[in-house]
Amino acid sequence: ELCAVLAFSAIQNDDKVGLVVFTDDVELYVPPAKGRRHVLRVVREVLYFEPKRRGTSIPQALHFLNGVIRRRAVVFLVSDFMADDYEAALRIANKRHDVIAVSVTDPREEALPDVGLLSVHDAETGGEALIDTSDEHVRNDYQKAALKRAARRDAALRRAKVDAIHVRTDEPYTNALHRFFRMREKRQMYA
Repeated sequence: ELCAVLAFSAIQNDDKVGLVVFTDDVELYVPPAKGRRHVLRVVREVLYFEPKRRGTSIPQALHFLNGVIRRRAVVFLVSDFMADDYEAALRIANKRHDVIAVSVTDPREEALPDVGLLSVHDAETGGEALIDTSDEHVRNDYQKAALKRAARRDAALRRAKVDAIHVRTDEPYTNALHRFFRMREKRQMYA
């Protein structure tokens, strides 16, 4: 839905819209084009895409992007940013394009509820674990790790000079988008 809103906003400005879908490799590329039919295709691809691989490589996706998009573009990088070692690739891509990080966070990635034993499955590694969520130390450690991960992400985005939109799955994304675009508009007024 978020990608659809961004895509339809772009065509309202008569901009081209493209798509790169990635895991640990680029799995789908739809070259930029204009028009409502094209945007509907992009939205359909986002909705029905089934990944063939696991993992996440933001640097791989950005390297691909830099190779196929020659002209400066506005790039919305939508991810949970739980990957590692993407700061250098972000910095390089942001010199060539206007990269905007859209960080998507689920509240369950920040805090564990006290529900007793919980079986979890890692979609990227295939690993499974049994977690005792009734243990306060386990919940506290989980929350501390999430806070550290968010701080590392935010610091990496700042160092790469990439603007960020933080979206939560338990809140309307429209609020975050409005705040972001108002901030960009004010910045351009004073630039």
